[in-house]
Amino acid sequence: MHRFKHVLVPHTHDSADKVDPALSTSRDGLRTLWGSFAVLLLTAALQAVVVVFSGSVALLSDTLHNLADAFSAVPLAIAFTLGRRVATQRHTYGLGRAEDLAGLVVVGLIAVSAVVAAVESIRRFAAPQDVQFPAAVAAAAVVGFLGNELVARWRIRVGRRIGSAALVADGLHARTDGWTSLAVLVAAGGALLGWNWVDPVVGLLVATMIVVVLVGAGREVFGRLLDAVDPELVGTTRELACGIDGVHEASEVRLRWSGHGLLAELTITVDRSLTLIEAHDIAHRVEHELLHGVHRLVRVHVHPHPAPIHDTDDHAEVAHHDERL
Repeated sequence: MHRFKHVLVPHTHDSADKVDPALSTSRDGLRTLWGSFAVLLLTAALQAVVVVFSGSVALLSDTLHNLADAFSAVPLAIAFTLGRRVATQRHTYGLGRAEDLAGLVVVGLIAVSAVVAAVESIRRFAAPQDVQFPAAVAAAAVVGFLGNELVARWRIRVGRRIGSAALVADGLHARTDGWTSLAVLVAAGGALLGWNWVDPVVGLLVATMIVVVLVGAGREVFGRLLDAVDPELVGTTRELACGIDGVHEASEVRLRWSGHGLLAELTITVDRSLTLIEAHDIAHRVEHELLHGVHRLVRVHVHPHPAPIHDTDDHAEVAHHDERL
């Protein structure tokens, strides 16, 4: 009766009193986004006050960067909200991939930050400007760094925990803005010494650092869009499947991300003398093992295939049979 139950009743690991992991991770992501949004908005407001009195173009640039980073929470929040919607007959996998599209917006914001930093630095080479109240500018730079670093650690930690490449990329973006703030601190020190050339030189170094982060974040976000996964996950999936009693081989192992979770499908080879019930029971045990053994795997499809007879192609035999019909 145990085996017949799995054939007649679809197998699931959900229960009435268990919270949907996708909903839980989306809530964590939304809390992180709006909390970091508030931190960066406060940081930018404090810096803007100093900008008004100091006339510092470097600090103005940093303030605008912080505002851009704060408002990058908006597309991510929209994506997290969409990702919580249930699958429909039109969107059979749900809307988890919206998060990857939001990641593109974040990558775009990082790219704009790099361009602005480079342009402003080059412009200052041509027209150096004196900075008023350099001590206040230095204090505002420290505030900018601390605010951005707090947000960066928050976003990256939660993003990695819930499996959100877009949130991690946004955290990296905040970290680059933190380094931009430190550059303003160095520029303020140069202004105290009367070294106006320090500001544009540091600005170019920051632009280079932003580009480095841009490449890393872009690789991760575009990788998700192109269904890239860690090859070790594929190997782990195959090993776990082959470790189930009755599985001769695991092949055609495929995984891809959808929102915060992984989807998988694979073919297992089983003894061809098994009944349908027995083959299904083995597939069920493989599914159970993978869902509990592969991190962030939320759905898996296992196709049992009979072990081939030497010099016999089952698919060719089926095709030949269909032709005769």
